[in-house]
Amino acid sequence: MKVTVEHLHSVPTWTGRQGYCHRQSRAFFLEHGLDWQAFLQDGIEEELLLATGDALAAKLVEHAREVADGQQQ
Repeated sequence: MKVTVEHLHSVPTWTGRQGYCHRQSRAFFLEHGLDWQAFLQDGIEEELLLATGDALAAKLVEHAREVADGQQQ
């Protein structure tokens, strides 16, 4: 499943707000050798995010799955 920028903008955070910061997300992509521009245009496969081992990336994937499950019902 693809995780999109829409998921990035709507993921619930620990502060009670929605969405992850673009600046920090862009730094995360760079740190892990992921293509930020491709993500913005087409999304990214969840496996690539999960492979980073990052808890926030896992939370983003979980959120994307929940959104997808909600759309299928």
